[in-house]
Amino acid sequence: MRASARLLAGLGLRLALGLAGFASLAGAAPAVARTLVYCSEGNPESLDPGRVTTTTAMNVTWQMFNTLVEFVPGTTTLRPALAESWTVSDEGRTYDFTLREGVHFHANARFVPSRTLNADDVLFSFLRQWQPDHPYHRVGGDRFGYFDDLGLGRLIQGIERLDARRVRFRLREADATFLPNLAQAFGGILSAEYAEHLAAAGAQEEIARAPIGTGPFRFAGFRPDLTVRYRRFPDYWRPPGADTAGETGPGAGTRPIEGLIFSITPNAAVRLTKLKAGECQVMAFPGPADLDAVRADPDLALLSGEELNVAYLALNTTRPPMTDLRVRRAINLAIDRRAIVEAVYGPAGRLARNPLPPGSWAFHDGLPETPFDRAAAAGLLAEAGFAQGFEIDLWYLPVSRPYNPNGRRVADMIQADLARVGIRARLVTRGWSAYRAALYAGEPTAMLYGWTSDNGDPDNFMNVLLGCQAAAPGGANLARWCDPAYEAAIQAARRTDDRETRTRLYREAQILFRDAAPWVPLAHTVVHVAIRRTVTGFTMDPLGRHLFETVNLEE
Repeated sequence: MRASARLLAGLGLRLALGLAGFASLAGAAPAVARTLVYCSEGNPESLDPGRVTTTTAMNVTWQMFNTLVEFVPGTTTLRPALAESWTVSDEGRTYDFTLREGVHFHANARFVPSRTLNADDVLFSFLRQWQPDHPYHRVGGDRFGYFDDLGLGRLIQGIERLDARRVRFRLREADATFLPNLAQAFGGILSAEYAEHLAAAGAQEEIARAPIGTGPFRFAGFRPDLTVRYRRFPDYWRPPGADTAGETGPGAGTRPIEGLIFSITPNAAVRLTKLKAGECQVMAFPGPADLDAVRADPDLALLSGEELNVAYLALNTTRPPMTDLRVRRAINLAIDRRAIVEAVYGPAGRLARNPLPPGSWAFHDGLPETPFDRAAAAGLLAEAGFAQGFEIDLWYLPVSRPYNPNGRRVADMIQADLARVGIRARLVTRGWSAYRAALYAGEPTAMLYGWTSDNGDPDNFMNVLLGCQAAAPGGANLARWCDPAYEAAIQAARRTDDRETRTRLYREAQILFRDAAPWVPLAHTVVHVAIRRTVTGFTMDPLGRHLFETVNLEE
């Protein structure tokens, strides 16, 4: 998951757009009563759905954009979205999508759309990611991380406008992951008319600074480190109440929210304080030590759900001494992962064995747990020529994440374990955006990170995080590990929709991963969200999405 530091810096400029008429947190009582404040955990790295690569930023863009197909909230089940239907032909190589009629785009201070959604918008949204010579290909960043790491540039053979409401994607080969991949954030549909308007004014960068989508909320402003603001979009294509997948539906005395604020609050304890004080109504990721306090508060409710996620320590296999397999295996043996899970995650954590979480249908439950064995680790280090150990940099997360609630504490425990076998780890961190930029640039030798699935498919872990395409600079394969046998297995799994064959191939790949040890898998988690009891209609989601379309507030 990567970010553009230049884009983040630019996002703070010229973003007063649409703020007139939007109530502040200290505004008039009627406006406050219908504005929901969500205490989020960090800054979005972009407001462009094609550029976002963290769940933090995806949650920001999900409020504003729709995809052709989408997952039913709380599930990994696909359903129509901006495409009301589709057909697959040519042995899985041709996808024809029929778009909904009458889908409106947002407007802002400098742009009012003259038409509804049509095929030109779909072509613009994907061609800008696919074609290096497209006028918007370099606007807002150097690459489209998800599109690139999924290998869609090679997979797609053509994208065609059949008529105003029909779009055809032609693939070079069948790919079982293509449709669920389109439901990810990068598949958000932008307005081609808005892009043309900005280009005519020489203001192309505004496409990410003042985004225009079709989603349930329209953008109203972003102040880095403070807030992202939205207003409900009155012309949204899905009628209120039509999407009722929430854990608790709207009840008597509730009204749909008209305003939405993401209050950027990196510290979990501060988020909880704000929630208790009523300064926000929903908070992300309460700390494990605070869960009982949330349960005990009569004004609060604690929601939980198993996400498809993994926390890991990536070892950069292109940097000595991580180039030596014996060193990587020694590090795996030297870390007491079970102690980390018990101390940091508590009951919400589960020890990881593989890149895939246990909830994945391709999880290899036959692989034994990697033992904690300092003597064996020391022996491997001596065999590799490091009997006296060595020094490395160990990067730790500066913010709490759903897969890692306390990066510093995890790093401290790893540092202590490695010291006992002679490996002297220097702890390093940076601000969240700079941290991610360094990881994706390949700067660290060892780094803590994690992942939450975007589509529920094993490919989203096995390929995006460990495939050879993703090992390129800027890719999500932070270990920079590329194994031909592993690559052959995961790519073969994409080319068939037979579940039994795919399961076999992914399990073979998990064995190869374990033998090569490019990571130290740490944990999978049950994720929590705390809400005030005035909130209804919020749904926990296995893909880490925090969606507010169906959320209501009691009077």
